[in-house]
Amino acid sequence: MDFGKVDDINKVDYTFPEDDPGNLELFKSLKKKKTQPHVYVGCAKWGRPDWIGTIYPKGTKQADFLKHYVTHFNSIELNALFYQLFSKTIVEKWAGLAGDDFRFCPKFSNVITHIRRLKNAEKETDAFLDTVSTFGNKLGTSFIQLGDNFAPKHYESIHAYLRSLPKDFDVALELRHTDWFADNTIAHDTFELMRELGVTSVITDTSGRRDVFHTKLTTSKAFIRFVGNSLHSTDFDRVDDWVERIAYWLDNGLETIYFFIHQHVELTSPQLAWYTVDRLNKRCNLNLPLPKLLNDFKPPKRKK
Repeated sequence: MDFGKVDDINKVDYTFPEDDPGNLELFKSLKKKKTQPHVYVGCAKWGRPDWIGTIYPKGTKQADFLKHYVTHFNSIELNALFYQLFSKTIVEKWAGLAGDDFRFCPKFSNVITHIRRLKNAEKETDAFLDTVSTFGNKLGTSFIQLGDNFAPKHYESIHAYLRSLPKDFDVALELRHTDWFADNTIAHDTFELMRELGVTSVITDTSGRRDVFHTKLTTSKAFIRFVGNSLHSTDFDRVDDWVERIAYWLDNGLETIYFFIHQHVELTSPQLAWYTVDRLNKRCNLNLPLPKLLNDFKPPKRKK
């Protein structure tokens, strides 16, 4: 992921933002429920030849990458559908490789979000929804990613599109333009609409765009896209901060967490995912599958 890439990490202020005040109302409603939280950690893609020797055994063919990936993680942020709408036969094959506890979280097609810009995209949307339905009970939250030039002045397109989606479809929305996180009426109304429609707000944490790193929760789910920097020491500090915030959210009744690891160079994403899972398990008393790394990885020592 190139979004938010910087040349000098040491100049970035990684202070974790305070929790959004609007979350308190959500927590009041969630505390009434007593459900076991569902926490998913994964990467953005499985087709990485550079992971051979890390999580894929030497000699693994590319066609078998997913078969190995699902033994290490319980979810995948499926960016592939953003670029190409695969056949239902292929999607069914993918789903068949994963266990019932695994979740695929596909990104909406770029034709819908970046070319049509949410307008006159009924045909493409129907095709996307029909395709991802093939995942069955392994379909997690699908997400709409809008470009950083999609400003609040285009809010009518967003509102109309969100209202057009099936009410029972589990969807999240990623906004990138800075003005969505400023104090303005359109942004406020859009997040309120997301709460009304049950649309989850995507939270993206990347070095060069701290302006769009927010903590607005609009449903009982959190969908977090974390962009690391090749195991720089700040990656681990940032993950630790996230684990603390997730623990707080879970204590306040949040039901589902998706945490997807990205890096500008994806080579060491499995290692950072391993660290994330390990910290979540210890801090939040979870039992998430720990990736089985095939190479030597020595995470920094942290206090329990």
